[in-house]
Amino acid sequence: MPTVEAPISAVTVYPQQARITRRGKAPLDGGPRLTFAGLPLSLDPGSVRVTGTGPALITGVDVRTERHASPADAALRALVDQRRADQATLDGVVDDEAAEAMKVDLLTSLAKRSGGSFAKALAAGTAEPSRVAEVTDALSSRLASALKARRVLSDRITRLREDLAALDRRIESHSARSDEDSTSVVVELEISDASGSAELELSYVVPGASWEPGYDVRVRGTEVTVLSYGLVSQHTGEDWPECELALSTARPAVSVVVPELSPWYLDRVHPVPPAPAAAYGGSGGGIPDGARTRGFAALAAAPMAPKLASVEQGTTAVTYRPSRPVAVPSGASGHRTTLAQLSLTAVLGYVTAPVLAEEAYLRAVVVNSSSVALRPGRASVFHDAEFVGTTVLEAWAPGEELELALGVDDRIRIERELIRRTASKATLSGQKRREAEYRISVGNHGPRSAEVTVLDQAPVSRDDGVTVRDVKTSPEPVETSELGEFTWKLTLEPGQTGEVKLSYRVDVAKGVELSGWRE
Repeated sequence: MPTVEAPISAVTVYPQQARITRRGKAPLDGGPRLTFAGLPLSLDPGSVRVTGTGPALITGVDVRTERHASPADAALRALVDQRRADQATLDGVVDDEAAEAMKVDLLTSLAKRSGGSFAKALAAGTAEPSRVAEVTDALSSRLASALKARRVLSDRITRLREDLAALDRRIESHSARSDEDSTSVVVELEISDASGSAELELSYVVPGASWEPGYDVRVRGTEVTVLSYGLVSQHTGEDWPECELALSTARPAVSVVVPELSPWYLDRVHPVPPAPAAAYGGSGGGIPDGARTRGFAALAAAPMAPKLASVEQGTTAVTYRPSRPVAVPSGASGHRTTLAQLSLTAVLGYVTAPVLAEEAYLRAVVVNSSSVALRPGRASVFHDAEFVGTTVLEAWAPGEELELALGVDDRIRIERELIRRTASKATLSGQKRREAEYRISVGNHGPRSAEVTVLDQAPVSRDDGVTVRDVKTSPEPVETSELGEFTWKLTLEPGQTGEVKLSYRVDVAKGVELSGWRE
């Protein structure tokens, strides 16, 4: 049976697998059957397709796997079966993690909306504080549970992917030692001219290959350049020579952050029944997790312009085709291929929340004015030539707005000072009173004018026995929320210092012990 010499001519990599295309030419004088031999054992038989040109018709395609009775062959078969089962498990966990992420988003949105509604209802006296506390505790408990479940699933996904990579390496090693085992595709032909030849194209899908997006985000003045690239990994057991490589978002089978304020609630002290520590973990306020994680290093800007891939917009997927042939050997992890470059415009400004940290964060607000939708992926952020840190870009569609934190600028000096504090107790009613006044100073020691957004907050009561009164601000904030959050915008020339003041009074009824007060 004649064998078709058909090297790999094209590869399309999907997020979890790859489609391999081989092309070759064979004479037809050897009979009505032609064989593609030496194919990976792990290929999906249902994905095999054969097309061609020449004086013949394709009447049938048969996928055959020849194994020999030896321990190595049995071990390889078991590894391939295990790999398929583990891939199915991973796909299921990825779906579960996506469901938990949707639950977290829903609960977070519900908590924000209900917080404003409860504040209005309490202020108007139309809601019982105990009922509000009950609903708030229930939401907090469900959100904490969903966050914990998502973290557990994310950790499991990481471990499963590591196990799959190790399993792929074992399969590759066994395949290299077992030359007698292979998969072949037999093509049945109806030949009209035996003296001619046929040009055949074979395609099939194999597991053990994947790609994920990555980004370099460079901010120079108000210009933002987003360079996207694909990180290709493959452990399919066969080397991909220099060929037409495409990265597709289709699925055939299936940091640095700006500080945000959380509401500051005052309440009476309630006895706390014994409960497992896990029921209260991970739901506290303060700086978000991403604001606590900062990785800073230095990296020089690339001096040469990148060669970009062509982009094909499909109905539900995008395909990137690099401008030149690309070779990816089996065993490669994170082989980098440049995909696209977006040139965008940013609006720069500073954000500070001195109640959390006396630092000014430089922020760039960027709108995706291109026609390219970007997949979620890790991004390295650069400000001019300096590496600021890494973050995770969520899915970024055309027309959507994105905020990039560019790190702390020490030339904008922030100081939050307590300038007045009193505590008194009325002799007749027994009511206790507390007053506080804060002053925030913002100094621009840089060479250019700076617009600084200042965030601060007053407490919000969740109990009838605790009342917040006489909230005063200077100057008037540009935005005030129902949860006691205030936003000021200061425009400061070089060498200029701006000032913001906030004061309030808290009355505590007789017999009520105050909870949540910040000294």
